[in-house]
Amino acid sequence: MLGDTDLASVGALIGEPARARVLMALADGRELPASVLASEAGVAASTASAHLARLVEGGLVAVESRGRHRYFRVSGPAVGRAIEALAAIAPPAPVRSLKDGTRAQALRAARTCYDHLAGRLGVDLMAALVRDGILQGGDGRHHRERAHADRPSAYGRDVDYRLSDRGAGALDRLGVDLDAALAGRRPPIRYCVDWSEQDHHLSGALGAALAHRLKELDWIRPLPGSRAVKVTPEGRRGLEAHFGLRAATGGG
Repeated sequence: MLGDTDLASVGALIGEPARARVLMALADGRELPASVLASEAGVAASTASAHLARLVEGGLVAVESRGRHRYFRVSGPAVGRAIEALAAIAPPAPVRSLKDGTRAQALRAARTCYDHLAGRLGVDLMAALVRDGILQGGDGRHHRERAHADRPSAYGRDVDYRLSDRGAGALDRLGVDLDAALAGRRPPIRYCVDWSEQDHHLSGALGAALAHRLKELDWIRPLPGSRAVKVTPEGRRGLEAHFGLRAATGGG
């Protein structure tokens, strides 16, 4: 017979600093080898292997062998959302160097939340989709005064966003794979309350497909060793032309 949820066991896994850094490195949905994660966590390779084994055993991280190499990733979107939710209530890490400050600013400017865009870029893009009628049903804002207001860093439930016919055409012309996004088992259109901006960003299969397409176009690029992304010069032009984002945000 099963008892109540064992939060303490998950807390113990996440609460060790090196394991927390590993999870933050994987929270954008990437698959990374142990050597990269050891560098990200600032520990020796043998220590990283021990931490990864704990995370795999605890169900937070999955591992896949490809030939002689093993690649690690978070075990699913729920883990990515949990990391974002914890980031919303965690105190800021001390900024001890220019590098630390630059990384913190980059994360707030533009980052991935598992496999979709977040930060100022994600919120600005969501606002543009609503403004242009690509998405209908809400205003892109987080209304804290509502009796059952959505929680930050979690899937929202207050609003039922829908993709308009005009919006489907606009995203199709951009090359977003709408057939896969709308036909899969994953909910096609969801939204999260962004933890740093406190407004909505697009998630679900459509949010993932849009982020994937922007990477394919080289409009955004991941920053090494971080969930932050930067908007390229071509991306600034494209985001302005397609979505009216004249001051497209993003690190770099």
